[in-house]
Amino acid sequence: MKITDVRIRKTYEEGKMKAIVSVTFNDQFVVHDIKVIDGENGLFIAMPSRKIGEGEFRDIAHPINRETREMIQEAVFTEYEKELEEEAEDVDLEEDDLEEVEHSEIEYLD
Repeated sequence: MKITDVRIRKTYEEGKMKAIVSVTFNDQFVVHDIKVIDGENGLFIAMPSRKIGEGEFRDIAHPINRETREMIQEAVFTEYEKELEEEAEDVDLEEDDLEEVEHSEIEYLD
């Protein structure tokens, strides 16, 4: 089994959930609503689940073994880190543009 696509949808609200992810396998099967959670010991993934009782949840889909969970988690974290890097680059570019505008305004005012 091969992971052929990972789509990250970052959440921007405060809280422990940092992103919602869709993972495609072999270009044939997709699992939606995998969550990236910031827990006490760092990031982890939570598989899609549904509420079955008062405060109880059961996974809808999940890996059968540790190797598969690690493969999914590694692919998700790799894409999540790329998203964070791209976001940081965008912020840096915006700050550079703002500095240029401020600098040109200063020159114009002189």
